[in-house]
Amino acid sequence: MQRLCRLQLAVAVAMLVSTGARAFDQSPQVGPPFETDIRKFEEADAQQAPAEGGIVFVGSSSIVRWSTLKEDFPGIPVINRGFGGSAISDSVRYARRIVTKYKPKMVVFFAGSNDLASGKKSDEVVADFRKFVAIVHEDLPKTKIVFLSITPAPSRQQLWPAMQEVNHTVQAICKKGPNLQFVDFWSQFLTKEGGPRPEIFVEDQLHMNPKGYAIWVAGLKSVVK
Repeated sequence: MQRLCRLQLAVAVAMLVSTGARAFDQSPQVGPPFETDIRKFEEADAQQAPAEGGIVFVGSSSIVRWSTLKEDFPGIPVINRGFGGSAISDSVRYARRIVTKYKPKMVVFFAGSNDLASGKKSDEVVADFRKFVAIVHEDLPKTKIVFLSITPAPSRQQLWPAMQEVNHTVQAICKKGPNLQFVDFWSQFLTKEGGPRPEIFVEDQLHMNPKGYAIWVAGLKSVVK
């Protein structure tokens, strides 16, 4: 009798383990970071694909929040493909799905601050930018890539030295490389004494308000055309 009970218990445990294993195997796979955002772009493209030869703005949340992008560059076919919280490495991962597929004549790129905030070193951030350039220019060698300098957000003042390292290195790369341009806004986001300008940022002191975007627009009027 005891042997039968033990046998029944063993069978029950085995069935429970098997059921659990099947349930685990059938669970949905977790995709890479920002996959949901990218799929939303692709769904929008399926409804109405942007025309080729436009200008793609890509990067982190400051691009996402640029709600007046089309109004700021009237008559210019701009495509906003920013996804909030992203690092340069994320744009590398999705470059062919949200950048080169549109065959743009220009890519305006802003990212790097999140990378440093997550613990990446400045040379790693620069290496990721090189990878992004390599992918875009492999597919579209004549497409111009414009890198907007990392902004000295007050909330990340402890990262300013690393931000400047990235800015200076990327600027040097852009001077040497074909179809690359670095647009430096660093000093315009600081006071004459070199301190932060909280009045051009929203309450979180990380993202820009309209005053900050106005600085970008003024500096890009002669570039984005």
